[in-house]
Amino acid sequence: MINPTAMTTGERIRYYRTKAGRTQASVAGLVGRSEDWLSKVERNVIAIDSLSMLIRIARELDIDNIADLVGPSVDLSLAGGPEHDSVPAIRRALNAPPSALGSGLPGEPLAPRELDERVTEAWGVYETRTERYGPVGAMLPGLLAESYATLRQASGDGERTAMRALVSLLHLHQVFLRRVGERTLSLRAADRAMQIADETEDPVLIAAAAWNVCGVLTSSGEVGDSLELARRTIDHCRPDEDATPEHLSAYGALHLAGVIAAVRHSKAPTAWDLLARAREIARRLGTDRNDFHTSFGPTNVRMHGVHLAAEEGDAHEALRLADDVEVPEPGGVLPLERTTRYLVEVMHAHRLTGDDFGTLHVLRQIMEASPEEIRYFPLVREAVQGLLKRPRPQTRKEVHGLAEHVGVLG
Repeated sequence: MINPTAMTTGERIRYYRTKAGRTQASVAGLVGRSEDWLSKVERNVIAIDSLSMLIRIARELDIDNIADLVGPSVDLSLAGGPEHDSVPAIRRALNAPPSALGSGLPGEPLAPRELDERVTEAWGVYETRTERYGPVGAMLPGLLAESYATLRQASGDGERTAMRALVSLLHLHQVFLRRVGERTLSLRAADRAMQIADETEDPVLIAAAAWNVCGVLTSSGEVGDSLELARRTIDHCRPDEDATPEHLSAYGALHLAGVIAAVRHSKAPTAWDLLARAREIARRLGTDRNDFHTSFGPTNVRMHGVHLAAEEGDAHEALRLADDVEVPEPGGVLPLERTTRYLVEVMHAHRLTGDDFGTLHVLRQIMEASPEEIRYFPLVREAVQGLLKRPRPQTRKEVHGLAEHVGVLG
């Protein structure tokens, strides 16, 4: 196995691709990406943060364990491996017919307003606590059963409240399952939310549900399908002059989903155009919001500008744009996961410019804000590995501590 302190994930991919006698164009095409995208990955300009994409590349290169691509600190055999403790119960709930939830499976009907409060509470745990996967995973199966039981007995305004709560809950399932590597279950939850939203004919719910599906598709490498869905739903859910802030927020978030899909589909002009349109919607909205947990507003639009510049390989421009972003304090409107992911992107831009002190400074911020989440970012592991190779007396102890925490000491 390759020395984990000597090569990055991109360099490992290039090593195994060359060893297999494969071209960038052939491998990229088989995993649904462009040759330019794979070139940037191999040159460490952009990183792969999708477990499913790593699996697809590993299979194309005849690699049996993803550890060969990301380092032995992560042991993920393609023949099967450990899953999060909460996944079996969530899988049973999502695999059951909705009509069985709350009847054949445990789950008592609640008042629609109480259901909405419980779903909001679960989201609060996920979006604000630094240790969240265990508590949230334990909540999800029972909440899903209660949601369907409540919906079957609700009527009138109560039915609408219950349906909106269920869409929100399925969105939480999607995000949670995607983060713990359960792509198939994540997509199933997102599809259910889309079906329910479509039945309501509510443009806000439809926009939020489509944004949800786009997230799964993009993280799975299906960026063309994600971009198409975003653009089609943007046309379908276009707000009028009297649109509510909630509608504008979900509609704007769809544009940001399209931004990420477009740049990863090697359609940078389309991405910048969607970002400009998102900026106009954010200006109309006037403030940051988190309706249906889509995190839309002026701050997230600026964050996506940083991401877009970084994805294009212009680290200096990304850092220039980052100067205009005021990262919200934990517990604010934007969820912890969003601010953490943004900080990782800024850290990577510092790393690409060769600024070790800037890289370490942002790593400190990530560690302070989200000590659990920091372990799951390949970019973080690679940055810490790079700092280990260039030890400085004044930072050696701190870098060593970070390396132990994220698991890259080998």
